[in-house]
Amino acid sequence: MAMAGPRFSASAVLAVAVAAALLCVNCNVARAQTPVFACDASNATLAGYGFCNRSASAAARAADLVSRLTLGEKVGFLVDKQAALPRLGIPLYEWWSEALHGVSYVGPGTRFSPLVPAATSFPQPILTAASFNVTLFRAIGEVVSNEARAMHNVGLAGLTFWSPNINIFRDPRWGRGQETPGEDPLLASKYAVGYVTGLQDASSGDSLKVAACCKHYTAYDVDNWNGVERYTFNAVVSQQDLDDTFQPPFKSCVIDGNVASVMCSYNQVNGKPTCADEDLLSGVIRGDWKLNGYISSDCDSVDVLYNNQHYTKTPEDAAAISIKAGLDLNCGNFLAQHTVAAVQAGKLSESDVDRAITNNFIVLMRLGFFDGDPRKLPFGNLGPNDVCTSANQELARETACQGIVLLENKGALPLSAKSIKSMAVIGPNANASFTMIGNYEGTPCKYTTPLQGLGANVATVYQPGCTNVGCSGNSLQLDAATKAAASADVTVLVVGADQSIERESLDRTSLLLPGQQPQLVSAVANASRGPCILVIMSGGPFDISFAKSSDKISAILWVGYPGEAGGAALADILFGYHNPSGRLPVTWYPESFTKVPMTDMRMRPDPSTGYPGRTYRFYTGDTVYAFGDGLSYTSFAHHLVSAPKQVAVPLAEGHTCLTEHCLSVEAEGGHCENLAFDVHLRVRNAGKMGGRHTVFLFSSPPSVHNAPAKHLLGFEKVALEPGQSGVVAFKVDVCKDLSVVDELGNRKVALGSHTLHVGDLKHTLNLRV
Repeated sequence: MAMAGPRFSASAVLAVAVAAALLCVNCNVARAQTPVFACDASNATLAGYGFCNRSASAAARAADLVSRLTLGEKVGFLVDKQAALPRLGIPLYEWWSEALHGVSYVGPGTRFSPLVPAATSFPQPILTAASFNVTLFRAIGEVVSNEARAMHNVGLAGLTFWSPNINIFRDPRWGRGQETPGEDPLLASKYAVGYVTGLQDASSGDSLKVAACCKHYTAYDVDNWNGVERYTFNAVVSQQDLDDTFQPPFKSCVIDGNVASVMCSYNQVNGKPTCADEDLLSGVIRGDWKLNGYISSDCDSVDVLYNNQHYTKTPEDAAAISIKAGLDLNCGNFLAQHTVAAVQAGKLSESDVDRAITNNFIVLMRLGFFDGDPRKLPFGNLGPNDVCTSANQELARETACQGIVLLENKGALPLSAKSIKSMAVIGPNANASFTMIGNYEGTPCKYTTPLQGLGANVATVYQPGCTNVGCSGNSLQLDAATKAAASADVTVLVVGADQSIERESLDRTSLLLPGQQPQLVSAVANASRGPCILVIMSGGPFDISFAKSSDKISAILWVGYPGEAGGAALADILFGYHNPSGRLPVTWYPESFTKVPMTDMRMRPDPSTGYPGRTYRFYTGDTVYAFGDGLSYTSFAHHLVSAPKQVAVPLAEGHTCLTEHCLSVEAEGGHCENLAFDVHLRVRNAGKMGGRHTVFLFSSPPSVHNAPAKHLLGFEKVALEPGQSGVVAFKVDVCKDLSVVDELGNRKVALGSHTLHVGDLKHTLNLRV
């Protein structure tokens, strides 16, 4: 989706809120709007309709509603701007709202007003993922859904939010990588399940607090690179890579997260538009994974497959093939315009339309849309006072603190505020506000810029160094920047990117810092009187080898796009109020990687051509920083308490592999039942500062089926005081966790020697029959 919303500065938001408060003493009453809902209890006629009977099942109510509609009326429920139907008391409803990292004004279903002028803006998901904290993923979802419901109850938001984005960050140049949880399928899966579960809060049966949507299905990660656009890109993906890398987050989102929606993407996969691929939609999402919800298109995807990809000869064919493939809802108006003609031409049956709108209606039933006034229902007590609460804003700050990654520290950090008389804060992102909240943003409760966060602790001198992150020759201001650095006790350089460098519809072609930022960094570092600390604010990774090897740069941090409290969180880290614990969720590649075409979807390396592969699981080339890198102000020691050295796979009598030598066996069947073991580790804080620590459990499988060099089996975040120890336990399901995907897309348990890794520890486990 590519929509831009209104953008307000923090001061403008504050001014509007103050003005609104002065205009009326009781604004919550005077300016509150009525939320949209069907089945108004005060209307006796509506009470007699079966679809308004709250004691009936959602499926029965949806069937009753569908039976009352004409074909012309039905097609109005196939699109995001759901048509109003006054004769049945159904108001217009807008399905498209966004909540990537907070309630957003992107999407016509949500807006801000003087009553609710802002919402909590969390870090972009790429930084939240760097926390590797599943509890945090869910907690953020719960806060966002509270604020969404609060806004819905005063008529400012819908109930269907098309988030999260769980595509794999396969290529470092991708402009939308910032929206994702990173490059690892397990991390993306756990993020999806945590955030979706927090959003939907389906604790009371099948009901939903809000309906989440996992997108963009599938193998979508090229937006606009060297003239190749997402609208016409055909992702050529092997079945092995599809099932091993691209599909797992969506599978987890549907099966483990019970998500209410999946959105198909613009691109084609192996020559078929995803929104018209019956195998991918009806076959996998609804058939294999048993989706309990609806399938939506990305915005105008059906129009795109007809007008841009020329996949069908007529618009009626495009409508028919999409609905028959399993599409339920079209973001856009294409299906409203062409479905009736498709039915009349015999290309599509009315029962196909019924199936689609039934799936949509059932989700609205589960949300309470057909239960009358939401203010009299569960979550009806939520209102404007539940948005931008101090607790919500503190969680945004805590999330940024847990995500920020310390990449280098040559003894300069943490800083002592008492010993610093002056700090130079330099760089095009040093006083960033709007940049910090990335894209798919909403108006934040407030901003704390890096300059403001640092300035709250010590006296600062600010110089932008460049007028913007593009840092062209005309905008470079070296003299003022170097003079500031030369006279300060400490220099903090905040550089990186913003949405002019990386965003939806804009991929990068270089991994170097934009424009003359490298010259700015080098000049300021060389001029600095005291330690020089480099801070990278970006979604995607950069090749900063020059800075990593410089003895003039004392520390390097990556802060992602840290959300509304980014500057406060940065100060918390630099001054040691919070011990850094973030780890990189993506590989940082050298600039030479840009020789690899972004359109080459292969994950696995090809030694015969020099193709290096992608992500830490397969990549064979040099790295600037590796997946999982990140330092702390303390040190942690790992000790293996217990893990088996051998596990037998109990094959059924007569199995071929009992008499023949097999490299692997099927990762399903009776032999997989209860086939699991525990790995127990003792982790000790061996340093002098308390802090959090992420414990990674990796496995390197035998070299069969072009298996990954290593892959993540699990992670746990622990908090330990100096000298304190804790036990971390991982339960390893052999068929789920130690399996690999073979060349045909089938999961197999590789027999032989598996190496388990935790930090510097290695443990060999033999799987045998």
